[in-house]
Amino acid sequence: MLIRIVRMTFQPEKVADFLDVFEQSKETIRARQGCHRLELLRDLNHSNVYLTYSYWDDEAALNAYRDSELFKTTWAKTKILFADKPVAYSVERLQELA
Repeated sequence: MLIRIVRMTFQPEKVADFLDVFEQSKETIRARQGCHRLELLRDLNHSNVYLTYSYWDDEAALNAYRDSELFKTTWAKTKILFADKPVAYSVERLQELA
């Protein structure tokens, strides 16, 4: 299982626009083959910093999504709202808490 974390810093006045984009695309992303979970998180100390946290079967499933028209159109709408470069991590869980 691959976990993808993407940290995004938005222009404060563009946060509502991002939330609209996310709302419009979240269920379609969640329905993608290989996607098991998609969450949106917000930094407690910086109200314009959001993170997506998603679970994928593997890197191939994530890359299939990233090569899709859905990703390209969603990312095009999202990246123009950034105040800073996004930071992305692909990680794997080594241990699960009891």
